[in-house]
Amino acid sequence: MKKIAGALALLILFGYLLMVAVYLHPFGEPQTEDMDKYFIERGQAETGANNIVTSIVFDYRGFDTLGEATVLFSAVTGVALLFKKKKEVKE
Repeated sequence: MKKIAGALALLILFGYLLMVAVYLHPFGEPQTEDMDKYFIERGQAETGANNIVTSIVFDYRGFDTLGEATVLFSAVTGVALLFKKKKEVKE
């Protein structure tokens, strides 16, 4: 009985979260267009990049991108160290 009640509660919670995600904000419609217009109008002149996405990622949000790359590199290094085989020392 407890398993059924737990599964039912989880199903209701999942349904509620799905409903909120679908009906809270329509997909594909941005809430505000102020920043979009700014980047489109001034992006190429300020950064010199022809691709707006590239200019945002590397020029406007460069430190954020550098931080994300550092976190990913640290995670990969940590996993590699965990799976590294230790050499047996023979005496």
